Amino acid sequence: MKLRITILSTLLTVLAAGPLFASEIYKWTDAEGNVHFGDKPDGARFERVAIVSRPTDRAMVQSQNFARREARDTAAKEKAEAAADAPSEDELQTAAAEKNQKCAEYRQKKQKLVQSRRLYREDEAGERVYLDEAQTISARAEVEGQISEYCGR
Repeated sequence: MKLRITILSTLLTVLAAGPLFASEIYKWTDAEGNVHFGDKPDGARFERVAIVSRPTDRAMVQSQNFARREARDTAAKEKAEAAADAPSEDELQTAAAEKNQKCAEYRQKKQKLVQSRRLYREDEAGERVYLDEAQTISARAEVEGQISEYCGR
């Protein structure tokens, strides 16, 4: 007798819960043109929405989570490496100061080349060797190139 009551109560519970698992979803449009969804249709014009449920594939979810974690770790590692390779603020300021100093030096050199009547260089013995016209043009072009490089023009 107890067994029958237990079986009967279990069967009734399953039958009563059946509509909860097999509920239907309806879609309808109201008079103002708004689309609504619900478990009970409201109005004369409605349509059933087919809902397909399937169990979750745990292995696939785990593999996706693993792939996301790996991608996040890789991105963090690359970001840390990029930050380590990037020059510091002090290094950037030092490089800018050196560049400005070189720019000023080459501008002074250009000024001397323009103002001098005859250009010369000193040889190994310390004597002056005067430059001819082609060498003068070449020296001026070289200084112009260095000014372009260091001064940005």
